[in-house]
Amino acid sequence: MFVVTDTPPPEALETIGNSLNAFNTADVGPSQRRPLAVLVGGPEANGARGGLNGYTGRGWLFVQWLWLPEDLRGQGLAGKLLQAAEDEAQKRGCHGAYIDTFNPQARRAYERQGYEAFGELPDYPVGRTRVFLKKSLVAR
Repeated sequence: MFVVTDTPPPEALETIGNSLNAFNTADVGPSQRRPLAVLVGGPEANGARGGLNGYTGRGWLFVQWLWLPEDLRGQGLAGKLLQAAEDEAQKRGCHGAYIDTFNPQARRAYERQGYEAFGELPDYPVGRTRVFLKKSLVAR
């Protein structure tokens, strides 16, 4: 029996997540997943004006969100946010970083920081392409 829903019970999602995590841990070892945020303006929610949110795990930094308000754009802050996150990820033993976007301007910013596209999902959303980018954090 299947139940298709847009309101799954939190307990069901917890069961699925915990079970998958246990399987993966048995298969390849613990993820050592840790949150990582770089905030612009302050650590409190009402003090932060923008920033980066993601996590490290399995030797990688994943940048889930990077956002700056309009008045802080064009000053090189996105690159500085990424660099701060990458520096912390290296301290945590990470060898790579990855991020995705469907915004052409954001893609150019990530590429300026040394990220390279490794995959694309066309028409996500329609008329745009979602691009997946990665960067080695190993000193060359």
